[in-house]
Amino acid sequence: MRRLAVALVALLLTSCATTDRPTETSSAPPPPAEASVSPEQAREIAKDAYVYGFPMVDNYRVQYAYFVDKDNPEYKGGWNQIHNAARVYTPEDTAIQTPNSDTPYSMLGADLRTEPLVLTVPPIDQDRYYSLQFIDGYTYNFAYVGSRTTGNGGGRYLLVGPNWQGEKPDGINEIIRSDTELAFVLYRTQLFGPDDLDNVKRIQAGYQVTPLSVHLNQPSPPAAPPIDFVPPLSREQQRTSPQFFDILNFTMKFAPTLPDEAAVRERFEDIGVGAGRTFDAESLSPETRTAIEAGMADAWAELDALKKDKIDTGEVGSADFFGTRKDLKDNYLYRMAGAALGIYGNTAAEAVYPNFANDSTGAPLTGANKYVYRFAPGQLPPVNAFWSLTLYEMPQSLLSDNPIDRYLINSAMLPDLVKDPDGGYTLYVQHDPPGQDRMANWLPAPEGPFALVMRLYWPKPDALDGQWQAPQPEKV
Repeated sequence: MRRLAVALVALLLTSCATTDRPTETSSAPPPPAEASVSPEQAREIAKDAYVYGFPMVDNYRVQYAYFVDKDNPEYKGGWNQIHNAARVYTPEDTAIQTPNSDTPYSMLGADLRTEPLVLTVPPIDQDRYYSLQFIDGYTYNFAYVGSRTTGNGGGRYLLVGPNWQGEKPDGINEIIRSDTELAFVLYRTQLFGPDDLDNVKRIQAGYQVTPLSVHLNQPSPPAAPPIDFVPPLSREQQRTSPQFFDILNFTMKFAPTLPDEAAVRERFEDIGVGAGRTFDAESLSPETRTAIEAGMADAWAELDALKKDKIDTGEVGSADFFGTRKDLKDNYLYRMAGAALGIYGNTAAEAVYPNFANDSTGAPLTGANKYVYRFAPGQLPPVNAFWSLTLYEMPQSLLSDNPIDRYLINSAMLPDLVKDPDGGYTLYVQHDPPGQDRMANWLPAPEGPFALVMRLYWPKPDALDGQWQAPQPEKV
């Protein structure tokens, strides 16, 4: 009996030590996948885990470039600081696919493990659109502050992590909770034109972030341990390298399991995918590794089928791919589509994105042809804020370099556009200049494939319920 009691105490101590281990330092070797699942089962699980995890891994790639890798040309600065870009994006900005070139960005990489952050927003001109988009590690848009949601009067907002418990302090407008310990806040401030840049800089200077302890004038809590960030994969490597799952395991350490996802994550553990685990592809049998790689390919094939059958036909679009966890209803394929086609897209109420990879006949857009994009009289995009039409070079989905440095045409440019005789507007989308009398309406295209993306910021009901339909590009 004494030996049994000693054994039970040892077992309990071991269990407690395992349970109390901090999330960011926990690790466990993956179970031998070939011993627990067949290659066919490993392939199916790998496909589902890839669809589930792609947004998390691609988000980490961007966060690493922006807030970790000081040698990266797109490095912005450290965590828990606001980094302002007093310019719009150009073809040199390549970390985010399909970036907007309308609004100068401000960015905040939030590490919420130690304590919450107080975000201060200054009063902003009533006719100027701005927004703070709160994005968690899953790429869900879990909150908004801005013209549409909170108005332009300014305020203070408390951004807290998943484990924080506390009352709303005095002087705080709202508590905003992230489901993940690392989060991203993307600020957009409307720019009315090149001569408006100083005004935007003034507004950006008013965006502030401070730890809660500083706001309360209290001692800081003990700092969370430093994170040993692992190097990310490139966008190309993410498609085929089984190391993808090791990066996914790392990102999941900062995303505590939600109750409704416990069964999903438990299934992934059958192939060694789980928070803090080490996924060692080299230790797998050739049959299991082949199955894992085939599952990754199956995930992309499923996304390609979605694009062909539903996205390119207009059956589904950005409104289906971006939003809260509740909005997406655990549709992980749609979440992957949003991340793959335009990571950090807005929730539909904030912005919608009609996009075109094909012309009105269904043929792919290419700079080898000439196109017109026409708004009939009275049919400009219905918005409360502004709209734009941006061209992206494919397949990289990045802004296209051109001799006049014009990457979009937007509503702020309307006074400079040439109207049609009937009061409509015709835009000329082509590689070569369309002639001096049409230069104001020229949207330069590359020599090869491209796509067009509209942005309707703070869309009116007509744009949300389908009464207004975006025109299609027509080949000349």
